[in-house]
Amino acid sequence: MRPRPHTGDPVVNMVHALKTQQGLACYGQRKCSVEPVFGVIKPIMGFRQFSLRGLQATSDEWKLVALAYNLKRMHVLAAG
Repeated sequence: MRPRPHTGDPVVNMVHALKTQQGLACYGQRKCSVEPVFGVIKPIMGFRQFSLRGLQATSDEWKLVALAYNLKRMHVLAAG
């Protein structure tokens, strides 16, 4: 296998990484689905719509929902 190219071009770096076993394994982990996250946030946590208006306000509200989800997930993982 050729050594990694010394370039700042992300395309060249990605092409090289995908030709290695380690690069393929790492990239393969990105193929997981995010649908289960929304499956928890909507029915279990009860978040169906935003309460606030405006891009900044809804962005902040979503960050709060994501924080709550992550804290809940960390609690479950720590207990198990």
